[in-house]
Amino acid sequence: MPEDARPAPHSRLALGLSYRGTAYQGWQSQPGGRTVQDHLEAALSAFAAQPVATLCAGRTDAGVHGVNQVVHIDPPVRREPASWVRGGNRYLPEDIALQWCQPVPPAFHARNSARGRRYRFIVLESPVRPALEAGLVGWVFRPLDADAMRAAAAHLLGEHDFSSFRAAACQAASPVKTLRSIEIVRRGAYWHFDFDGNAFLHHMVRNIVGCLVAVGSGRKPASWLADVLAARSRDAAAPTFPAAGLYFLGPYYDAAFGLPVQAPALDWLP
Repeated sequence: MPEDARPAPHSRLALGLSYRGTAYQGWQSQPGGRTVQDHLEAALSAFAAQPVATLCAGRTDAGVHGVNQVVHIDPPVRREPASWVRGGNRYLPEDIALQWCQPVPPAFHARNSARGRRYRFIVLESPVRPALEAGLVGWVFRPLDADAMRAAAAHLLGEHDFSSFRAAACQAASPVKTLRSIEIVRRGAYWHFDFDGNAFLHHMVRNIVGCLVAVGSGRKPASWLADVLAARSRDAAAPTFPAAGLYFLGPYYDAAFGLPVQAPALDWLP
């Protein structure tokens, strides 16, 4: 029997990848093929010389970047984990790269096994728009007040109905999610808005950032976030902030799985 036809040594593999989302129509496969998932599955299938399907930890929108996106596959051929990384990257465009691959138990599920997910939104505060960082950071030209934004963010911590921050096209079964932390830190001219939660609704982070910027720029008081949350209506919140600057830092799992929780790109971010 040819080696490639033998049963795979691992019934399931988890892989981590990083990508710059600027050129893609989001994560999820679409007929046009211009998504991260389409490119990843094409690359893995070319390497395996057989179709390979992936399932991710969290879908990302057009223009959103992935630092440590996690997918799982049920490999159709025998390959060592490191070979999936090297072989897959051979067929991927330069702005998508596999970072690691590890065997996981058959019951592992990239989405359902995740204990939580982390996002970072990077915003440049400057009188002029970004150039070198175009597509990689958001932008505000008004000065932002850190204390006001932190006071506003405190209203969102815990388990709530986040309907006010939910896109109309959101497919989540419930708007009730748990935000475990929101950290707001300024590094030079760049603001980092870090979110940790059990799960996130479609556009939830971008809508929250839009509201925090409204507070930070003095257009709304910090207490306004409590009113927006209580309204449970998208009409109560600020406009959706543009996608540039949003990074899916990745999911995290039970330590027993032994999966990496971050990728080198995290240290590169402004």
